[in-house]
Amino acid sequence: MRKLLSLTSGAGLVLLFCFSLRGLAANPPEPAAPAQDGTMPALTAIAGQGMMSSEAYDDLEELSDYIGGRVTGSPQAAQAVEWGMRKMKAMGLENVHAEKWQISRGWTRISAEAELAAPIHRRLTVDAMGWVGSTKAGGGEAEVAPVNINRLEDEMKSNSASWPGKVLLIVKKGPAPPPGMGGFAKFGEFLKKAHEAHAVAVIGGQGGSFATGMHLTHTGAMGFDTYYEIPVVSMIAEDQQQIDRFLDQGKPVRMKINVQNRVSSGPVDSANVVGEIRGSEHPEQVIVVGGHLDSWDLADGTTDDGCGVATTLGAAKAIKLSGFKPKRTIRFVLFTGEEQGLLGSLAYTKTHKDELANHVAALILDNGQGPVVKLNLGGRDDLIPAVKKFTDSVKSFGEVEVDDNVVFGTDAGPFVLAGLPGINMGQDSPEYKYTHHSAVDTFDKVKPDLLTRDATLMGLAAFWIADRPERLASPWPAEKTAKMLVEKHNDVFLKSFGLWPFGDMGKPAEKPASGQPTGGTN
Repeated sequence: MRKLLSLTSGAGLVLLFCFSLRGLAANPPEPAAPAQDGTMPALTAIAGQGMMSSEAYDDLEELSDYIGGRVTGSPQAAQAVEWGMRKMKAMGLENVHAEKWQISRGWTRISAEAELAAPIHRRLTVDAMGWVGSTKAGGGEAEVAPVNINRLEDEMKSNSASWPGKVLLIVKKGPAPPPGMGGFAKFGEFLKKAHEAHAVAVIGGQGGSFATGMHLTHTGAMGFDTYYEIPVVSMIAEDQQQIDRFLDQGKPVRMKINVQNRVSSGPVDSANVVGEIRGSEHPEQVIVVGGHLDSWDLADGTTDDGCGVATTLGAAKAIKLSGFKPKRTIRFVLFTGEEQGLLGSLAYTKTHKDELANHVAALILDNGQGPVVKLNLGGRDDLIPAVKKFTDSVKSFGEVEVDDNVVFGTDAGPFVLAGLPGINMGQDSPEYKYTHHSAVDTFDKVKPDLLTRDATLMGLAAFWIADRPERLASPWPAEKTAKMLVEKHNDVFLKSFGLWPFGDMGKPAEKPASGQPTGGTN
């Protein structure tokens, strides 16, 4: 009897232990805040150094005014790479070097001119998009034909026979298709079709977008490392809308257009700029922090993404001056090729593929000149509680929301594909829609106090991730990443551009036919 009681008690203890483990799994311990995890003294020092420095603003002025537009593969971009390495070495970063990679073709803007010939005569304002072709030497005169981007599939099927010898004007009529990057890929198919049909040129921006603002054009690439033979131009909204009105009224419109660009016959060199603060305890574990050094050439590339470059350098400087060293390595990277399809960051993940298992996160700023108001964690909902602890501790910099949104319009994207938290530092930049890729992307658009705040916040976030006792994250398995991207509907455009690395992973399980057993046990 005593033995039976003893066994019964032992069984009860085992059951109690099992239930306790299940409870712990259902309610994991709350993440520690910086005040509890030992990082607060360093964060306080970094905040002081960052907010008392004007170097980020000075660096941005130098990059904007004395180097200017930095198209990937251009001499100005190469000059910016050398400049970035000098800045990193001067502040004492370790392992400073340029990691070379190649873009499939180099491209140079030469000239773009247009004028209405009928029903009235006047000059029009246009600029070529990036990585597109030229008209015949001297240009020519052609009839303008509308192409409804809201019905692009129908236009390609039914109307392409009428495109030869025409200038195709993108218009929007009727209900718009659902938003998303799928339309961007579809526009690339249209450009190929237009070239095959011997159209003269296309008027319409990235993905067929219209110019924003008064008397502004916006340049940009039309695909991921893709060159289109047909000339494509952005036209100021005032001119494009007038032509659209003429066409709606049934008036024949003719225009003269001359677009000249130069493209290389083969690949050209580019490079990412890399420098580190080596970790004191886990130097093999890496946190990538960066922005993109390349820009477009209509202006100085200040807000896109000179601000990201300046904040990256400012964050590194604040950490260095604080006197604190993180447990893990912080690797500062100034990417190139972002504007042609995240090419520099894709090259980084390829170059460092054998190290990615030891990467912890990537922290990227590339949303203009405004204050950071969000941290988008690249699908990693498991990290929201821990990161909220950090943002709660830096409320003196303003409210910073945390979500698991995936952002593929910045260099965070390739790290998401690698299963890592590609963290986008979302900004409140209402003027960015005017400045980016335009002739007004200049230094005067940036306020020094906001730039200093963002640089300091980037330094704080980077150090906290690098120095907390527990590793913030490890890469998710490919299956889990694919499932997340499918659930967030990112798979369609990734597949459209050939960026989907997961094969058939991530597909929802097929539902069994009616009446068929589902399997499993009770």
